Amino acid sequence: MASCLRCGGPVAGGPLCFDCRLPPSSLDDVAATAAFAGPLRPAIHALKYEGVADLARPLGERMAAHWPANWKTVDDSAPDLILPVPLHGSRVRERGYNQSALLVRVLGPAVAVPTNETVLIRQRATRPQVGLDAAQRKENVAGAFAVRGDVSGRHIVLVDDVCTTGATLEACAAALKNASATSVWGYTLSRARWKPGGDLKDAGG
Repeated sequence: MASCLRCGGPVAGGPLCFDCRLPPSSLDDVAATAAFAGPLRPAIHALKYEGVADLARPLGERMAAHWPANWKTVDDSAPDLILPVPLHGSRVRERGYNQSALLVRVLGPAVAVPTNETVLIRQRATRPQVGLDAAQRKENVAGAFAVRGDVSGRHIVLVDDVCTTGATLEACAAALKNASATSVWGYTLSRARWKPGGDLKDAGG
């Protein structure tokens, strides 16, 4: 069975599942380099939870190697800005870094697209997404992000480590579209796999 382009869930026909078609998504597309499985899974966990920041280099290079060359807008514009999904300040202090920002520092120069780590912020702390279902994830991050800069007319790629249900990427994209960004794509190292019946393997993203 095919997977929904936005949330990764099962879809029988068309690029989007029913839930992602209604209401319309703020994301123009979502891509990932691979499923959240195999050797990529422990590497992401080590980067995210075990302080192995050096893994950002090879993982960022992986993202550069899989960069979607077909991302174009209706006026044939390509992405012109890459942003990491931001962490709240308290989480950065706890972890020591934002793993998505580390990936962006490798990815941006490799694909020759400018980056910015301050224009999109997480304005309130949220509970970890691990263990939450799709509806809870969406509620958890609703209104959590804000734009602190001019993104009007920009074609933006949001970078994160894992896309599980797409709730975090969607909330970021909504904030950017509300600030007049023209296009917002989501790009992650991995995407959670779905089991028959729609249950997902929790990737924590």
